[in-house]
Amino acid sequence: MWLYEKKLEFPVKIKNPNPKMAKIIISQYGGPDGELAASLRYLSQRFSMVTPQAIATLNDIGTEELAHLEIVGSMVHQLMKGASLEEIEKGGLAPYYTDHDKGVYPVDANGVPFTAAYVQVKGNPVVDLTEDLAAEQKARGTYEWLLNFADDPDVIEPLKFLREREVVHYQRFGEALRIVQDYLQDPHLFVIPKPDFMK
Repeated sequence: MWLYEKKLEFPVKIKNPNPKMAKIIISQYGGPDGELAASLRYLSQRFSMVTPQAIATLNDIGTEELAHLEIVGSMVHQLMKGASLEEIEKGGLAPYYTDHDKGVYPVDANGVPFTAAYVQVKGNPVVDLTEDLAAEQKARGTYEWLLNFADDPDVIEPLKFLREREVVHYQRFGEALRIVQDYLQDPHLFVIPKPDFMK
């Protein structure tokens, strides 16, 4: 159960439409290293974790990734809002517009729709947490590359915030991996009970 605060984790207030920027930022909405894939990955992997700390880490970060999905969706929406058909065509979004108007739909920068194949779940806590470390680095890299194209401070600041959160997530996954590895190496004279929702 989560409590939902009805505001963005980081404010998005983009004043100038820019469909060209929307076309590439949307990759962090529905692309292979985007926020939707990350959230589904972590919220699914938590069921295979062996320590309460690892379960909590995946639950917390998976939930925060949903908040990031909301930020990215708001950015795409605001970058498209008010754009003329000429600007949309010039920005390379005519095919997208044909299918989705100015709606926010989970695709990557090339228009390839989201697929569950982006979500890695192996069922082994060490393997999954190692995958998560790599996923956070890939997402951080994508935000850095998006920043290379951004020239509007209204776009730059949310992207910088999202990039910084990827670094924090990477650190938390590293801590969780150490805890899990220690747990798996110690002799077990007791069993750690799983929370009710995991039974």
